[in-house]
Amino acid sequence: MPLVINAMQAKKGVKADHTRMGTLTQPIQFLPKDQKDGEWGAWNMDWFEMEGLRQIRRNARKLLKNYKLANSIIDKTDYIVEEDNQYSDLIDVITKEDVSALELKFYPIIPNVINVLVGEFAKRSDKVQYVSTDQASYNEMLEQKRGMIEQTLVKEAEMQLAMNMINQGADPESEEFKQALSPENIKSLPEIEEFFKKDYRSMVEQWAVHQHEADTERFKMKELEIRAFRDMLIGDREFWHFRMDEDDYEVELWNPVLTFYHKSPDIRYISQGNFVGKIELHTVSDIIDRYGYLMNDEQLKSLESIYPKKAAGYPIQGYQNDGTFYDGTRSYQWNVSSPSLGFRQFTSVNDYFLAAGDDIITRILNESEDLADFGTYQLLRVTTVYWKSQRMVGHLTRIDPDTGMKMHEVVTEDYQITVPPVYDTSINKVKDETTLVQGEDIKWIWINQVWGGLKVGPNRPSFYGNADYMGIQPIYLNIAPIKFQFKGDFTLYGCKLPVEGSVFTDRNSRSMSLVDKMKPFQIGYNLVNNQIADILVDELGTVIMLDHNALPKHSAGEDWGKNNYAKAYVAMKDFQMLPLDTSITNTENPLAFQHYQVLNLEQTQRMMSRVQLASYFKQQAYEVIGVTPQRMGQVNSQETATGIEQSVNASYSQTEMYFVQHSEHLMPRVHQMRTDLSQYYHSRRPSARLTYMTSKDEKVNFEINGTELLSRELNVFVSTKINHKTIMEQIKQMAIQNNTAGASIYDLASIVKAESMAEVTHAMKAIEQKTQAQQQQQQMHEQQMQQQQLEAQQQAQEAQQRFQAEQKMLDRQTQIQVAEIRGASFPGSDVNENQETDYLESLKYLEGKRQDQEALNLKREAENNKNIRENQKMSLKQQELQTREDIANKQLDVARINKNKYDSKKKEK
Repeated sequence: MPLVINAMQAKKGVKADHTRMGTLTQPIQFLPKDQKDGEWGAWNMDWFEMEGLRQIRRNARKLLKNYKLANSIIDKTDYIVEEDNQYSDLIDVITKEDVSALELKFYPIIPNVINVLVGEFAKRSDKVQYVSTDQASYNEMLEQKRGMIEQTLVKEAEMQLAMNMINQGADPESEEFKQALSPENIKSLPEIEEFFKKDYRSMVEQWAVHQHEADTERFKMKELEIRAFRDMLIGDREFWHFRMDEDDYEVELWNPVLTFYHKSPDIRYISQGNFVGKIELHTVSDIIDRYGYLMNDEQLKSLESIYPKKAAGYPIQGYQNDGTFYDGTRSYQWNVSSPSLGFRQFTSVNDYFLAAGDDIITRILNESEDLADFGTYQLLRVTTVYWKSQRMVGHLTRIDPDTGMKMHEVVTEDYQITVPPVYDTSINKVKDETTLVQGEDIKWIWINQVWGGLKVGPNRPSFYGNADYMGIQPIYLNIAPIKFQFKGDFTLYGCKLPVEGSVFTDRNSRSMSLVDKMKPFQIGYNLVNNQIADILVDELGTVIMLDHNALPKHSAGEDWGKNNYAKAYVAMKDFQMLPLDTSITNTENPLAFQHYQVLNLEQTQRMMSRVQLASYFKQQAYEVIGVTPQRMGQVNSQETATGIEQSVNASYSQTEMYFVQHSEHLMPRVHQMRTDLSQYYHSRRPSARLTYMTSKDEKVNFEINGTELLSRELNVFVSTKINHKTIMEQIKQMAIQNNTAGASIYDLASIVKAESMAEVTHAMKAIEQKTQAQQQQQQMHEQQMQQQQLEAQQQAQEAQQRFQAEQKMLDRQTQIQVAEIRGASFPGSDVNENQETDYLESLKYLEGKRQDQEALNLKREAENNKNIRENQKMSLKQQELQTREDIANKQLDVARINKNKYDSKKKEK
């Protein structure tokens, strides 16, 4: 509880332990939870706000100048010779000849470079991958892998293996064939293992990908990234804030000029730092919209005091001596003696205002048009701060009464020992977990814990418990440990601030952005170009030197009288001639000067020197960051295409680090924290349902059980490609203009509407496969036609040969018959004396041989018919196997498409 001291006690010498008025110090962080009360939280917010204003004031001048240069706005303080102007020597030399150089117009170099780099960044494509690394995801992968093999891949592999074996002549009915198609053999095929290495993705990884797409659409991440990249080029820093509401989160990009932080010198990222915050101005309506749910009725009612109908407060601009600045740690005499009161009043506001008396936050925000009409009178200052405090945790060691084993746990500071410890100190006298034999022992340590809070108050110095001269008291909201403690990068008990960002080039030197490097050359470029304009305005050109008495006064048919100089100038302009009257009547006196001359007062040489100097400044501005004129579109007509390409590629190498440090160094950490935060919120819900629109105007729905996200670890990997979208557009144009592949209108439309290089590659590969299939079909058709032609020729030749053979056979048979007839007409001999002539016996022998040959031919024909039937049966089986393979492929496609639904059903079971 705070110590309350009345006036009599203070006069008698009673003092307080701490003071926060005027000389704020940071409160002690190593406190138990019950001592971190509301006053302690408000004290922290007051101190962080004061430190934040100091840091913002220190960086504001440099950053605001950079933003003005990037937006083609002249800051005249850059062109005034002052002691604190780092470019005063350059300005002094250039402006000595012409004081009017301070009436400047802006001639852009920096804005053009920034626009080119931001445009190139917008054309790049970043590939974000999410990989789950926890044990549960690994087990899920193994289970899903086994299930998918049993359902689809076994059938597909079985069909493929059967076709290969049949083509090799294997018998489908053999035991070897059946053994090769056994499930155990199918599962060991390398093709199946390779499939899972490439195509598998767990449910948690799928959720991370869908959540990334949903958040990209919901928070307009593309737009925020372009703005963040621009902030990096201008200020060398960017800050991403993860705001945690009651049941949802939000991703914001903080203004670098209004953001303050503190970290160790070697810490690269803001989330690893000590504290970070932002100070901004909001209208009352914005405060109610954003933070009204955190405020009670009294706090909401107090916002009414910001409106103009509120009374003026104290009649004088300042505080009366009502105890507001009473320092309880000092004596009564010190508090009331002069000049202590006035001095404390001065020091309490000195850190909040510039030397000119203007508030730094107002000074920054006045650069925009939002405060042009109303100023800051109806705005409230809102300070958002996150810092690392400390809390106690205990390493509990207890002896299990049933088993006698030592059990180890981590407990919070609320834990109370239930069983008193008993130690064995017979050998070791130290009482700790090593000598514990009964009960419980706790070793307390301090770890970091991220706290956060909001302070809403007037845009003037204000402290806890004090109202300003208008009666407005600051409101302190939601000062507590943040809902989700981001895990540290390296240590078990580490934590991170909910703001990720970086000051990219602050290692062993002051931060230098791209604009800082080009700034002196932009200032010189503006000066010399404005001098060129002044020279053109003030140039006299060609003039005539003559005696003014020769100008007509009462001649040329008119009374020139007074102002004859102007009339002579009009005559020269209108008639390209100058009338003179050298008569004594006009001159009234003889002319003493008769040497009429034409003088050339042009300042071409002076102007050309400024043109050369401007070209020098521009060239140096490009060289200091590695940008070439060719990359900026300034191509000389004498340059070759190869030279231009080499120059542009060399420039890409110089500036690639700006893209890498944003896309590959910082953004993976941003996506990691966004995914971790989303995982925390979704894991507290029964189910996570995501709905978003893709770039193809397609609606995507995804659902997963919220409990499946608990204790899952996801790592983020991001890769970015140079000029990715430009290359993709060139490929699209090449595919459309050089359509030699015979792609259809639908194929070309698929290429045009592709949003990534992978989609373009997939579409072109599909066209190539389609073309190859058509070519193969055409080749097969031509081969079939050739085969048919060859077969027809072969059949004709075989028919001719058969005809000739038949004719020869008939001739032979005719000759045999003739010989038989002739032989039968003569008496025959009977060598074997069997009462039958040898001729008749020869005929019987030949007849029997012919019958045997016919029987053999019939048997051969029967065997051929049998082989034909077997081949037909084999062909039918091949067709059946092909049909089963097609069915298995369709089942595999269905399984891939509906795998999310099947996985959800399996988890529910």
